[in-house]
Amino acid sequence: MAGISRRYRMLRRSQAMWISRRVWQPRLVFWAGAISIGLISVLFALLADRAQVLFHVMTGNDGGWRSLLPLVVTPLGFMLCAWLAHAFFPGSQGSGIPQAIAARHLRDEDDRSHILSLRLVVGKIALTVVGLACGASIGREGPTVQVGASVMLQAARWGGMAQARGLILAGSAAGIAAAFNTPLAGIVFAIEEMGRAYEARTNGLVLTAVILAGLASLGLVGNYTYFGVARDTVAFASDWPLVLACGIIGGGVGALFSLLALKVMRRIRRWHVLQPLPRTLLVAGVCGLAVAAIGIASGGLTFGTGYAQARGAIEGTPLPAFFFVEKFAAGLLSMVSGIPGGLFAPSLAVGAGLGSTLGLVFGAATGTAALLGMAGYFAGVVQAPMTAFVIILEMTGNHDNVIALMCAAMLGYGTARLISNEPLYHALSRVFVADAIRRRRAEIPVQG
Repeated sequence: MAGISRRYRMLRRSQAMWISRRVWQPRLVFWAGAISIGLISVLFALLADRAQVLFHVMTGNDGGWRSLLPLVVTPLGFMLCAWLAHAFFPGSQGSGIPQAIAARHLRDEDDRSHILSLRLVVGKIALTVVGLACGASIGREGPTVQVGASVMLQAARWGGMAQARGLILAGSAAGIAAAFNTPLAGIVFAIEEMGRAYEARTNGLVLTAVILAGLASLGLVGNYTYFGVARDTVAFASDWPLVLACGIIGGGVGALFSLLALKVMRRIRRWHVLQPLPRTLLVAGVCGLAVAAIGIASGGLTFGTGYAQARGAIEGTPLPAFFFVEKFAAGLLSMVSGIPGGLFAPSLAVGAGLGSTLGLVFGAATGTAALLGMAGYFAGVVQAPMTAFVIILEMTGNHDNVIALMCAAMLGYGTARLISNEPLYHALSRVFVADAIRRRRAEIPVQG
């Protein structure tokens, strides 16, 4: 009996150890993935900033012959990015948010690996940095979403976790939170833009991923507000015509951007079918040349993310009256060129420029007008009003304008829905779902 009892205790101990490992191993892998997203986001931000500095040093600001270098550097850089994306990193093109949305709809692991993988993490970061180094009007925030989703999906594979859709959502939220240092916006983005049909059981995953990624980012760069601290406050009576104008006009212009991008990209996609690589390179080169010409005409203001221009407007420095038109065109051309790169930061810069111009018309403070313009325009582009005003509140550290920003964002969203009822990211995600379906059909042997 004593021997049986001993064997029974040993069996129970081994079962407890096995159960413990089965429970804790996935958690440890998940936590490591979330922390990795924060660290990678900080590295990505550093590389992106250095790339923009390199471009401005290379092209100079003295009005000499170097100011014409973008006419060569930018189209060649666009073509290089397009070629590398086509040949070595297919699935890295564009923002990265549509890929993450599409991956949540795909059920097959192989289909997901075409748009979310560690290989694409490397490609997405490298090509976005190259794009910024040659003057593209792109951002790193959308790409960080694809990076975060890829890292978390790989963690699911290594940890043997079955909640792939929830982990993609968590990785995407952590990417946004770490990219902007906006944890609340990361959570709202996961619910409103990524989830649409949000599942309550993913709450813990999203919150934990955002917290750990945020802690990793804070540990390296400290606590900061992306655009500094906005000092201006919307006056209750005198500034409300400006709120209405920024919301309605910003939403209309944002919807126009979304509508044009979808129409042009669909036409280009159909045109690419016969000769994919040559025509991809041609489109990228032409778009790059146009972006260079706009950048030179604007005095270099439209190159890069637009972060410096948006921050200057928020802090009270008016932007040129037609800056938002030039940045709108540069951002649209960069997007339809097919090179990797996001539109968060460029869209916020367009919104700040539009608000600055409307502020001059209404005689309002530039900082106030820029904030409202950002909310209206960004909500119009992505049709996600909660994400728009929450992300702007967190990036500027001013909570005195909550109601005004909410109104501008909702007006922008409502106006955009009247013009285009197709949200940009979700429309683009269907392209990746369709590609997966075509691959599946091509793999089915023909019955003869």
